[in-house]
Amino acid sequence: MVLAGGSGTRMGAAMNKAYLPLAGRRLVSWSLAAFERVPEIGVLVLVARPEDGELVDEVLARTTSPVEVVYGGATRQESELCALRALADRVRDGTVDVVLLHDAARPLVSPGLIAGVLRAAREHGGAIPSLPADDVVPVIGDVVSGPVLAAAVRVQTPQGFRAAPLIAAYEQAARDAFVGTDTASCMERYSAVPVRCVHGDQQNFKITYPHDLIIAERFLAERA
Repeated sequence: MVLAGGSGTRMGAAMNKAYLPLAGRRLVSWSLAAFERVPEIGVLVLVARPEDGELVDEVLARTTSPVEVVYGGATRQESELCALRALADRVRDGTVDVVLLHDAARPLVSPGLIAGVLRAAREHGGAIPSLPADDVVPVIGDVVSGPVLAAAVRVQTPQGFRAAPLIAAYEQAARDAFVGTDTASCMERYSAVPVRCVHGDQQNFKITYPHDLIIAERFLAERA
C-alpha cells in the first residue's frame, strides 16, 4: 500500500508532492517500481486523492504490474482505513496475509528493505524499519536533562503487519476517534501483535523540503 495523499505544503509546491518530478518520473513512481520488484508482493495499492486523478493515470501508465487505486479520506489514517476495507474480503479468505504501508514521499525505498520488512512481519506479526537516533536527548522545559537516549530510533516505512489484526485495530481506532502518529502507534494501542524493528536504510529518507529532491536525484544518479 503506497500512500500518496499528501499536500506538499512544506515543499512550497502548488501540487501534491507525491507527483513532483524526480529524475524523469513522478516521485511516487519510484516507490511503486520498488514494490513491483519484490516477488512476494501480491497486491499493489495506490492510495490517492480524487483531485489527483489525472496524475494517477499518468503514473499508472508507466507501471508494469497491476495497481489498484483507492481514494482516501481527509487524514492519513482515514485513507489507510479506506484501503484496508478495500482489501478486507481478501484478508478474510486468506489471499492477503500481511499488509505493508509505505509513504510515497520516501521514493528511494529499496526492494531489499521491502522484502525484509515483509519477512519479519510474517514471522513476528509486525515490523518497522528504523535507524538509531543518536542525536536525541531528553529535555525538561528548555534544559537538557540527560545524555543521548541510547534506545531511541527513527522510524521509516514501509511498516508491515498481519492483515487481520491490522484491520481490527484500525476499525476500533475509528470507533474511538483515535488518531495515531503512524501505523505502529495504532497497533500498539489496539493490538497485542509484537512489532519487530528491522534495520532501515539511510537513503530511505522522506522528501519534505525542496533540497531533499536534489539529494534524492544524486542518490538515484549514483545507483544508475
